[in-house]
Amino acid sequence: YKLAWMARLQARAEALLAEETPFLMAGDYNIIPQAEDAAKPDSWREDALFRPESRAAWRRLVNLGLTDAFRARTQGPGHYSFWDYQAGAWNRNNGIRIDHFLLSPTVADRLRDCQIDRDVRGRDKPSDHVPIWVELDI
Repeated sequence: YKLAWMARLQARAEALLAEETPFLMAGDYNIIPQAEDAAKPDSWREDALFRPESRAAWRRLVNLGLTDAFRARTQGPGHYSFWDYQAGAWNRNNGIRIDHFLLSPTVADRLRDCQIDRDVRGRDKPSDHVPIWVELDI
């Protein structure tokens, strides 16, 4: 299912790029793009979030010329958008980055910032995901 959805998303991105339409694609992709996007990447190797096929589908999107907004502004490990409720994942920062903004080239030119609001995860009754936001010059 995930790979079929990613293929449809890629087709839509290709169409928008061909039209030269500025766009961004944001949401919970349920894909860990790189090992640095997981606190413990080895524990995710057999999960659909990190399987080679899922990561290849992600790369096909990026290779169209799309920009991962967060990685365009922040490098390195330790930046996550999801922590499981079990086994104290939040307290140990055992998270994964699966929520993303992908920007078309013309939108990427306007990128000012993209951050993860991790502090909301520490509040009472939080979601297992935290907001990720993008700031653009418009």
